Amino acid sequence: MWYIIKSRLIFLLKSSNQHGIHSPFVYDLVTKCFYDKSHYSAYDNLKILRNELTYNQDLVEIKHYSPSLKVFQQNHQKISTILKNEGSSYKKQKQLFRITNYLKPKNVLELGTSIGLGSTAMAFASNKSIITTVEVNENLSDIAKKVFRSYQLKNIRIENSAFKDFFKNINNKHLDLVYLDGTYDKKSTIENFNSLLKYAHNESVFIFNNIYWSKEMTEAWNIIKKQKEITVSIDTFYWGFLFFRKEQPKQHFTIRL
Repeated sequence: MWYIIKSRLIFLLKSSNQHGIHSPFVYDLVTKCFYDKSHYSAYDNLKILRNELTYNQDLVEIKHYSPSLKVFQQNHQKISTILKNEGSSYKKQKQLFRITNYLKPKNVLELGTSIGLGSTAMAFASNKSIITTVEVNENLSDIAKKVFRSYQLKNIRIENSAFKDFFKNINNKHLDLVYLDGTYDKKSTIENFNSLLKYAHNESVFIFNNIYWSKEMTEAWNIIKKQKEITVSIDTFYWGFLFFRKEQPKQHFTIRL
């Protein structure tokens, strides 16, 4: 907790908004996407969904979990507790919606479905996007499937698999948007990036969740963003964005959301 607080203070001192950004691509991304203040009707559906899950007291058996996650310290958890402690926040859901709506990716991959909040937000943004989401815990993905059916989101496919096993059977030649969640340690985060790197192309974006969860996660982020394939990296504290645009000079940005 102290690491996150300290990192947040340092981030606020270093970060800026759209002023001073000399890259037209990044400036447009920040002003037209990150800072888009429009109210989309999908936001209302996202809020309704969150309210439904907030009052859901059903117990879920957790068969696979990370010891670093407080929410999964017990074998059974209420859905409302999972929502509170582990699911994407409403702010993150809206940001995922805006990113998908702005970039309009065709092939989307999410690592770590949980109860489906992130993939739901992306599916609301574009019914033309083909979203594959991977979750090792079938009990969690069963909840996500109910959410997808309830909102008739037919462009989401769930894979029940460990990430390493899923990587062996990826069908896509290219991935346009990758949302990397579900890992909270340095080694796994770097391994996931390396496994997915060959599917990136010039217009791809990789989004890393929880880059300041721990010192290890920050170290992983700092190693990954320096890779030669990355031209633009954006630190928004809660997320790290990576772009592969060859026409861009290598630059790093620290942006407040």
